[in-house]
Parts: sequence; C-alpha cells; structure tokens
Amino acid sequence: MRIETLAVHIGHSSDSSGGAVAPPLVLSTTFARDPEQRPLAGHTYARSGNPNRDDLERLLAALEGGDEAVTFSSGQAATHSVLHALSPGDHVLLPAEAYYGTLALAADHYERWGLIVRHVDMTDQTAVERALRIPARLVWIETPSNPRLQITDIAAVSRLAHGVGAVVVVDNTWATPIWQRPLDHGADLVLHSATKYLGGHSDLTAGAVIARRGAPLIARIRDIQGQLGAVPSPFDCWLLQRSIPTLAARVRAQSASAATIAAVLAAHPDVRVVHYPGLGEHPHHDVAARQMAGGYGGMLAFELRGGREQALAVAARVRLFQRATSLGGYESLIEHRASVEGPRSGTPPALLRLSIGLEHVDDLLADLSAALALA
Repeated sequence: MRIETLAVHIGHSSDSSGGAVAPPLVLSTTFARDPEQRPLAGHTYARSGNPNRDDLERLLAALEGGDEAVTFSSGQAATHSVLHALSPGDHVLLPAEAYYGTLALAADHYERWGLIVRHVDMTDQTAVERALRIPARLVWIETPSNPRLQITDIAAVSRLAHGVGAVVVVDNTWATPIWQRPLDHGADLVLHSATKYLGGHSDLTAGAVIARRGAPLIARIRDIQGQLGAVPSPFDCWLLQRSIPTLAARVRAQSASAATIAAVLAAHPDVRVVHYPGLGEHPHHDVAARQMAGGYGGMLAFELRGGREQALAVAARVRLFQRATSLGGYESLIEHRASVEGPRSGTPPALLRLSIGLEHVDDLLADLSAALALA
C-alpha cells in the first residue's frame, strides 16, 4: 500500500463494540484481569500500554517501514530514551548542527551521567570517517538539520557507522516519512518529535522511536518507556491518529509553498542566503534529491544582509506569520532562533527560520515582502 493509504487505514479499524468508524478513546488507567490474574485483553496499566497507543505505534511503524514503534510524551522524551538506553562510557557521535534541545540534553545531562559525546559535521563523510577511528556506540543524524537545513547522506554515514558497530538513529522530524524514510537508507532507528508535522495542529506533544527488525537498543527503549513513564496520554495518541491521515496532503502543500517562498527570497536583494535543500544552489541539493522522495519539506531559513537588527525587524513586522517556537502546524511561524536558543546558540544572528503552514502562498509572500520593505 502507498503511504497515504497506510496513514488512513493502519490502526483505524472500526470499533467492534459499537461500529464507530472513528477509533474510540480509551481513558482507563487500569484494565481487568481474569480469576487467574491474566489480563483480559492484553493490557494491565496505562503506563505500560493502552489501546490508543497500540494503534498509534502500529501506524507509525508502518509509515516508516519499521518493525515496531515506541511512543513518548514528547520528542525530548524520545531523545532521552535513546540516550538512556546507552551505558556510561559509551561514545556518541552527534552532529555539529542539530536541534538545540538534543545537543543541550546530551551536554547538560548525559555527559555528566557518563556518555562521551563528540560532535562532527555529518555532511562531511571524510570528517565522519576520521571521527569514527574512535569507535562510537551511537551515531546521531538529523537531516534536514535545524536550523540551516544541512543534508546528511544517511546511507553513506550508516555504512561508516555500521563498520565500527555503531547504532544509527535519524531524527526525521522535518522531512517526515512522506519525503524520507531513513530505515530504507540503512538507519537502525528513526526518531520523531510527533508534536510537529505528525500532529500538525499545534495542540499536542508526543515523540516516537521507530526501529527496523532486530535493531539494537529497541528492547531497552521499550523498557524505558514503561519504567520511566514518559508516555503519551490516550487523548494525545487519539489526536495523532486523527491527524496522520492528512499528513501527506498537509506536507505536500506546505512543501510546495516553501519551495516557492525559498525561490523568491533567494532573489531578494536584502537576503544574503536561503537555506532550503530544494534550491539548486544548496550545497547538499544533490544528496537531498537522491535521498528525499520528490519533496524538500515545509521548513526553510534565510539570513539577512542587515544582520541581527534587520532580522528582528522583519520578524516584528510580519502579520500572517506568528512569532512562535515549534513547527509543522497548519499556521505559518517565524522565529529568530539565536534569540530563542540563548547565549550558547550557534545559529547566525541574521537568520530567521520559517515553518510554512497552509495559508495561500501569495498571501505569505505578500506578508514577507512587506516586512522586508519596512525593515
């Protein structure tokens, strides 16, 4: 089945008790047992399992072409589960550029806990190969990266990582399984902040780790889910099930608008550079064209010639774009990442990050053009 059909049908069977087409919401925290103390329907307690979570995990595994999915209460909780599945003394290779929260979690908590964290430019295969002369237990890929949309060759880095026995995890939040399925390119695990495109409505937080069959660490990650308890609520699972059937339609529309906006911004005299892998001048365009299934996503960033002050002025003058953190919802957002990330930020101060929503692209272009003219 095509991914659009999977998104509609996996985990969406009708309610056997009443015939409802929409899956029912199961809020119970505990589940009945028979006289021999065996679960009547496979569930015992909400922390360890719930029918809505079961359906969601089947759906997410199918979308990524994986064997199983493990869901969490946020993307950060999913990241935590992967790092926590390692042992003190393990080496972790992280990208030089990635989501600020991932890098901060590793530095502020897991290096103190005993992980040995090293950073490398994942777009440079020679640099990755050189870094892996000290074997790693885990190699973390984020592609496209946050915030400058750098593209890592998943297949090439996976080969290098597997050559030293490392597990490869890919944060696929920005690309979504519509445009990129990392397990098909050799990754072992895929991570999502489901808060973003999978949720799509800016009304829930959730995370997920999806594994290929036999992937290392996944059994440990499943144990962490149940024992540490950072699980998604039944309602958040139900909301994700509701949202995912429209994922392909939303992402394709957002990506088409993002490509148009990126091309217009690239020609604007006040814009120094546009970071969008769909542009031919993007340094990793060829890798993205080979690795992504015909689209480049709804995220882009651009840097202004006038530096930080001009960037802040543009962000202050837009009317349709909302100044807010997060991404992947139906509304368009603009963010000055360096300000949000704080004093440790490595993001260029002239950079604005855009999450393109479902508004008409002409209206978004008019909003940006007016803000640029006034800044």
